[in-house]
Amino acid sequence: LWKGSLISDPTVGIRKKSKVPGVMITQFKEELPEGMTTPDFTRKPIALTIQEGKLAVFKAKITGNPTPTVTWGRANGEIHYHPDVCLQKYDEATQEHTIEFPKVSPEDADTYKCFATNEHGRAVCTVVLNVIEVGFSKTREMQKTQVEDVADFRKKLKKRNPDGTREEKPMDSEEKVWEILLSADKKDYERICAEYGITDFRGMLKRLNEMKKEREEEIAAFVTHISTLKHIEVKDDDCATIELDMELKDPTSKIFLYKDGVMVPFTQEGADELKHNLKQVGKKYVFTIKKLGIEDAGLYSVDVGGVNVFSTDFKVPEVDFAVKIQEVKALEREDALFQCVLTAPMSEIKWYGKSALLTNGEKHEIIVSEDKLIHKLIVRDCMPLDGGIYAAVAGIKSCNAFLVVEEKFTLNMPESKVTDLQCPPKFIVPLKMHTAPQGYECYMSCAVKGDPTPHVTWLRNNISLNTNTNYFISNTCGVCSLLILRVGAKDTGEYKVVAENGMGRAECSTKLTVRGKF
Repeated sequence: LWKGSLISDPTVGIRKKSKVPGVMITQFKEELPEGMTTPDFTRKPIALTIQEGKLAVFKAKITGNPTPTVTWGRANGEIHYHPDVCLQKYDEATQEHTIEFPKVSPEDADTYKCFATNEHGRAVCTVVLNVIEVGFSKTREMQKTQVEDVADFRKKLKKRNPDGTREEKPMDSEEKVWEILLSADKKDYERICAEYGITDFRGMLKRLNEMKKEREEEIAAFVTHISTLKHIEVKDDDCATIELDMELKDPTSKIFLYKDGVMVPFTQEGADELKHNLKQVGKKYVFTIKKLGIEDAGLYSVDVGGVNVFSTDFKVPEVDFAVKIQEVKALEREDALFQCVLTAPMSEIKWYGKSALLTNGEKHEIIVSEDKLIHKLIVRDCMPLDGGIYAAVAGIKSCNAFLVVEEKFTLNMPESKVTDLQCPPKFIVPLKMHTAPQGYECYMSCAVKGDPTPHVTWLRNNISLNTNTNYFISNTCGVCSLLILRVGAKDTGEYKVVAENGMGRAECSTKLTVRGKF
């Protein structure tokens, strides 16, 4: 047997030694199941000093059961995975985990960490990458020019009127792509660059990092804290929302909403609502765009004072429902299926159940056909609480229908109880006194109960009669009887019935008196 007690804080778990120097292992559990192990390195990455523009590769070999997950990090900044910048690989033949820099640059120089983690623990080791710069003076001059370009471009982006508003003019494509990148998730960088024709991914990262640093300083002048930035999301009520959490240094600071660089008027909660509305609950700000149409596509930007704090690009695909979802009835504990057909292929649509966004899981299964036109939602093991309105959202189009869950008829039987009916013998009808004339028959009877069925013995003057052929003895359903066909003087005496079972014993007796012949 093993203890499964988990260390409450994995960061202060049990420290273990590795056979490989420089590897730190943290065990999450006090004792491990049989055959299970924490991650460890059998080969750790080796420090590199390499010339700029060359291929740099760190290699590591990992052990552990279950198989650990391997991730990499760096001390300063983040690793950007892109074919031109950095690649993470695993070779099944050699069982090597690698991180590669196809053309290493001075910006890649840093201390890197390799993490191997499974449910029982984590192993960590560090490695240094040094980069020898080529053409030092030229590189410095290029960097200086680049910094100047970034500064000039940022001035262009943040150009404002005296009241903090932007100049009333549509954004050009260059302004737009950089404002999108400043608020985009890292995983979307490659897609955005491909869309806007940016081919120098590493150069884009350098420029973007400079712009981000400058923007963070500008935001800090107006905002104490900003987080939970949710890009525009279409809901099931023909609306789209932009959400962000932020705490303003001055609550009276003006908030502006722009679409493609042009200011958009909006109402705040409590006023006569326009198409665009702002609702504030504590530190949460929610912009709502109602009655969505194709014309609502564009880059939406939220500014505080004269500083852009968040931007999100809203794209409206040209798609509609060829077949909408229909009302579904399902018996309790059965599955329910919603299905719709689109006019154009989409890799995924959004499903809502009672206004809550649904995801693939044990309760809900989302299925898309190979041609991406047919979309299905299966609600598993329906219960009465699952009933309500379900909606499908494709682009800015939505349709909804009811799920009716019909309760199954069930007959609730009372819980069965084990009852012990066993009891010792008991006479419910005793023997009676008998007086019989000599030469006539005599019939005696009594009734006895008990569980298990008692064994009955007849006795006369304490001598058993059960095997005496002069007496006819029977025991039917608890009625015990004795018949004497011709009573004689020898039959006079005390008659006794003894009933016995595993629970006890009972006796019943009477006297037979025989009279002389008439």
